[in-house]
Amino acid sequence: MGWAVEDFERSLAGAARATVVAYTGDVDAFVAWAARAGITSPAGIDRLVLRRYLAYLAARRYARRTIARKAAALRRYFAWAERAGHVTVDPARRLSAPTGDARLPRVLSHSELSELLEPASAPPRTAATSRAADERRVARDLRDDAVLELLYGSGLRVAECCALDVGDLELDVAAVSVWGKGAKRRRLPVSRPGVEALSSYLERGRPVLAGPQSPPAAVLLNARGARLGTRDVRRILDRRSPVASHPHALRHSFATHLLDGGADLRVVQELLGHSSLRTTQVYTRVSRERLVAAYESAHPRA
Repeated sequence: MGWAVEDFERSLAGAARATVVAYTGDVDAFVAWAARAGITSPAGIDRLVLRRYLAYLAARRYARRTIARKAAALRRYFAWAERAGHVTVDPARRLSAPTGDARLPRVLSHSELSELLEPASAPPRTAATSRAADERRVARDLRDDAVLELLYGSGLRVAECCALDVGDLELDVAAVSVWGKGAKRRRLPVSRPGVEALSSYLERGRPVLAGPQSPPAAVLLNARGARLGTRDVRRILDRRSPVASHPHALRHSFATHLLDGGADLRVVQELLGHSSLRTTQVYTRVSRERLVAAYESAHPRA
């Protein structure tokens, strides 16, 4: 019968692409490990085998967060396998794994954000630069401004930002609609600088970057005229950030600064698109620790 991993992958159609890739990769890795033990189908797996696999990962010094994700992938796979009739009993039900490391998200300071979000200024034109090259550089900078404003001003995930279509934008009412994890759609406010950056990019930047093969609906395009990808966004941060950072740090900063300013936790949950309030609660800890650090550094009696 085999493992039917391709069928399992099709069952994940409603999940985010990154989740599909991670889970199928995790299941493929488990299948390869099981094959070395002579197990050729899910019917040969029991709970003890799964526990041995997690112990094997721990012995190989995989991060706790990675082991936790692999355990989640196996729970998802075997739950599907039971529904599909490949196993009679789900051996992964209630399979426990170490919880992820309690690492707090990196939050950019207000000064770092000010420098990062400062609109790019074009270098002076020289005899060696053509008018077309100047136009493409300006178009790229306008796009980068729009991307950064969306990530911080609206708290978008990088994948949500890259997937934006023109029909998702409502700049006349400062709003944007995105498809989040679990194929859930939510409508978010766009900051005033975000509206300005998007308007400038759509008017003066996108037409320069677009080519004959460009997807007509895509808002954000890369230098080749294709839809902007997550790696492209990482390169934008590498060019623009005054400190080593990651695109997701802007979403972390968005949430933490809202809580710093007194926003209700459930409102922040809604804006971030978290299905569970527990996921959002990590930002309350970040905000609290920032307040303690500010007190200790500024108060004479601290």
